[in-house]
Amino acid sequence: MELSFSEEEVQFREEVKSFLLKHVPPEAAKRVSLGLPVNPQDVLGWQKILFAKGWGAVSWPEEFGGTGWSATQQYIFEEECAAANAPLQPAFGLKMVAPVIMAFGSAAQKSYYLPKIISGEDWWCQGYSEPGSGSDLASLKTQAQRVGQHYIVNGQKTWTTLAQHANMIFCLVRTNSDGRQQEGISFLLIDMRSPGVTVQPIIMLDAEHEINEVWFDNVKVPIENLVGEENKGWTYAKYLLGHERTNIAQVGKSKRELKRLIGLAKKQRGPNGRLIDDARFRDQIANLEIELNALEITNLRVIADYSKGGIGPKASLLKIKGAEIQQQLTELQMQVLGPYSVAHIKEGLSLNWEPADGLSAYPDYAPALSGAYFNYRKTTIYGGSNEIQRNIISKMMLDL
Repeated sequence: MELSFSEEEVQFREEVKSFLLKHVPPEAAKRVSLGLPVNPQDVLGWQKILFAKGWGAVSWPEEFGGTGWSATQQYIFEEECAAANAPLQPAFGLKMVAPVIMAFGSAAQKSYYLPKIISGEDWWCQGYSEPGSGSDLASLKTQAQRVGQHYIVNGQKTWTTLAQHANMIFCLVRTNSDGRQQEGISFLLIDMRSPGVTVQPIIMLDAEHEINEVWFDNVKVPIENLVGEENKGWTYAKYLLGHERTNIAQVGKSKRELKRLIGLAKKQRGPNGRLIDDARFRDQIANLEIELNALEITNLRVIADYSKGGIGPKASLLKIKGAEIQQQLTELQMQVLGPYSVAHIKEGLSLNWEPADGLSAYPDYAPALSGAYFNYRKTTIYGGSNEIQRNIISKMMLDL
């Protein structure tokens, strides 16, 4: 593959930069630049701006309302969005359930759900993990019993990201308990407003409400909400996970955070002067930048393969390295904070926070950095733990 960008792609990058400069909301960009928690108004507002431009779903084919862009164009767009501090788009809808609906859904599901995803009308969350069924996902126990023209769903999902904002959830449910575990799983689309659905918050180490438990108590789901065939949901789940693991790499975001790290190291002073002047600290930054450059090249190779028809096990490489680099970035940012990394101040995650008396020297970016450190401990676990990804690579790529 060609690893340099063509003249047309360079021109495309300039077009994207120009659009972002004019249309990324400044207040939303400031929140992103400080690493503050997800603001649903920012996410939905940005999605509507992109939708109006015709860029609401850069990875979708034109037949479903997408841009029809090449994989390289998609990569450039997402890299420039990260550099411009644009809010994230609602990924659970656009990049996870939408590809499954496109590949395996009925014509009615495609015509009903896809327009609502791209317009920002529907906010989706993911119902995969359960207590005791995380890495061993096939052991899930949430039941869906067919009764007439409905499934009756009972069970519990956990670690459900941003479910408090979602009106829809895609779920793996057990429809058959005979035979191999993987052969009795189905893929359901469930309205979060249905009677019997309860969302309970899980408060994280940074004191934020990002993840949740979701309970299903005799929830009625129309049979029309079954994607594909009953008991074939494991196939669709693996297809979705390939997209999720590719998204976890987040090369553009890591490049932005590396730039931020260098800027902070130039500003912050240690016992012997600026941190950027410390040779050992510079070595750590240089090593991380090398790793990130290697990840970027690998990501370009994977998206080139995707443009030819599939993601495959290489997505596991992106997931492993992308997650590790994100953690390393937060660790070095905490080193930059020095004594201010000891405490995390939840109130500091407010956009207009001003340090109280006794904290006047506390940098405005410090709470966000320390919160991010706690938050990013999970990146090597979600989307399939890094240990599982190494098993996948050894079996499917190395034939061990």
